[in-house]
Amino acid sequence: MNRMAFKMHLNQGQKEEYIKRHNEIWPELKNLLKDSGVSEYSIFLDEETNTLFAFQKVEDDGGSQDLGKTEIVKKWWDFMADVMKVNPDNSPVSVELEEVFYLK
Repeated sequence: MNRMAFKMHLNQGQKEEYIKRHNEIWPELKNLLKDSGVSEYSIFLDEETNTLFAFQKVEDDGGSQDLGKTEIVKKWWDFMADVMKVNPDNSPVSVELEEVFYLK
């Protein structure tokens, strides 16, 4: 089991909408994540900077960041593009983070 983390940026004033959309995550997207080996997925918000911090446990070296070629993920990106910083293809601008400490 591998752990991975990355950060993204939420647009100002979009906290409630971001939470609402994730509380109503599409079942087919949730199933895709689980079927792809993502066993845990948490997203935290630093409200001072609007930085989103995401953490995942994955079965191999993959994770949600590797699912961008699927239609459901592309549809989700389009759906979320108005509430967060995105790339030209509407994928979230994300920066992978290096793990520097882990206590088990």
